[in-house]
This record gives sequence, C-alpha cells and structure tokens, in this order.
Amino acid sequence: VFQHMFRSECYFTNGTEKVRFVNRYIYNRMQDMMFDSDVGHFLGFTPAGERWARDWNSDPEWMQYVRTAVDRHCRHNYRLADPFSVERR
Repeated sequence: VFQHMFRSECYFTNGTEKVRFVNRYIYNRMQDMMFDSDVGHFLGFTPAGERWARDWNSDPEWMQYVRTAVDRHCRHNYRLADPFSVERR
C-alpha cells in the first residue's frame, strides 16, 4: 500500500499580523518536499523532492501563485477558525 499526501498548515502570530504557510508533500511517511512562506521557495529532502523543488522554483508564475497562498488560504480562512482558537499569552 502506497500513501501519497500533502498537508497544508497555517501558523498565526498576533492574529493575521504574522502568518506562516507551510505545505508539505509526503510519500510513504517520508517528506519529499516542503514550501515555507517564510523561506519563499520549495525545499527538497529526498533526491526526487530536490528535483521537483528545483523544477517548481524555476517557474516564476507558479512561484507567484504559491507565494500568495498565505492570503488565499490562511488569512481568508482566519475568521472561520478564530472562534475555536485559544489565545495564548
């Protein structure tokens, strides 16, 4: 049985003031590649992931689309999760 998945996560600091978007690409419980909005590009962790990251990072239109995911996914959906989140001080 093979497992292929990706996981998107949003990390909020001070509401929507500081938002970090992380998208992980996983195959058979091993993370191949990851996009981190703080870094601004894809990082590869396996030989295949490094190759995919290099290809995806070289496409300026795709990178612009991925970089705007912070606004499209995280900030847009913040008000939906806000009532369920716990403020920590």
